[in-house]
Amino acid sequence: MPMIRKESNAGVGYSVVDLNGARHVFASAVPRNGGDLQQQAHDALRTIEAVTHEEGMRGSIVHQAVFMRDVRQVEACRQIMREFYGNELPATSYIPQAPCGGKLLVIEALGVGHKHGGLEIRRVSERIVVTRHDGIAWVHCANAVPETPAETVYDRALDAFRRLDDGLTASGFRYDQVVRTWLYLGDIVGLEGDRPRYQELNRARADFYQNVRFGGDHCQGGPSRVCYPASTGIGAEGRDVMMSCIAMASDRPDVVKLPLENPRQTAAGDYDRRYGQKSPKFSRAMAILVGGVATLLVSGTASITDSETRHAGDVEEQTWETLDNIAALISADNFRRHGQTGLGATLDDMALVRVYVKRQEDYALVRNICEARLGELPVVYAVADVCRPDLLVEIEGIAFCGRT
Repeated sequence: MPMIRKESNAGVGYSVVDLNGARHVFASAVPRNGGDLQQQAHDALRTIEAVTHEEGMRGSIVHQAVFMRDVRQVEACRQIMREFYGNELPATSYIPQAPCGGKLLVIEALGVGHKHGGLEIRRVSERIVVTRHDGIAWVHCANAVPETPAETVYDRALDAFRRLDDGLTASGFRYDQVVRTWLYLGDIVGLEGDRPRYQELNRARADFYQNVRFGGDHCQGGPSRVCYPASTGIGAEGRDVMMSCIAMASDRPDVVKLPLENPRQTAAGDYDRRYGQKSPKFSRAMAILVGGVATLLVSGTASITDSETRHAGDVEEQTWETLDNIAALISADNFRRHGQTGLGATLDDMALVRVYVKRQEDYALVRNICEARLGELPVVYAVADVCRPDLLVEIEGIAFCGRT
């Protein structure tokens, strides 16, 4: 059984999970003081560094997301990261979403260490880091942005997917091994001509995925089952698109990739044409089963049942509904629906959460509910538009469970 140890104190929350011979640290760091970008960034980085040192995991951070209030400071922040980490720089995404707490930035970080040695960390670039241990390889690919001069959402999104694919190929992976994606889109609820921008992003994703057979032989249910990655499609400042992903490869026969759908929701791929010319291609969660242990990558989840928005205009009820959706998604009952008995998680088994809040003024209400339902764990709260104008909050995360 995976053991999740959670801590939270001034400026930092973190979870420690011992899993399949490796120790994983998930941390969120909020600068404790004011000051300029450099002062706030170093304060957050030092709190993460203190956690990894305390856990005996120096130099272990492999992936981080930096949520930034001012996109004009991205290059300055990038230089701060380079100087702080040196040759141990993690794959880093700079996300143009303002932290809800008013700081210039907030950092979410993932560290990996090995209790008995044998862990390999290969830092390919500041966008790509590969880890290998116990016959399993993971690649973290961050901050993929389009390089095409095209201006349409569709063309720029297609190019960003190609940049992800190029990064995976350069590190020895394939796109069909992707298990989790993040798609950040400026003005996500706006229009491009007469078409919603989020629907154009989904059209690009559907076209890019058309010939990709996700999961391969590891996908539960055999080659006929669609094994789309977990995903979050969320708003950001500006007008452009940025993406990141995680992929996994293994020759171990006990590894299974199990895409989870939610009994309370219509599968995203089955949405009708009211929601776009081509439906969103993602699973509500991706469960990675290794032996008797499951890592649950929970997609961005909102106040939707069937395919309809619930509690329009009421952020408190939307937050409760969203958490109810996540609870149903990762439950033992839902695992049984997917052919897996003895597995299942609750909200107490969450190790890391992101909460996207559409309106800054709703932050305190959303945070109070999340703290009541989730308890102490690392959480990032960021201001971002959700993919529908009537949705006010979206939540994603990572959970763990073992077979009983």
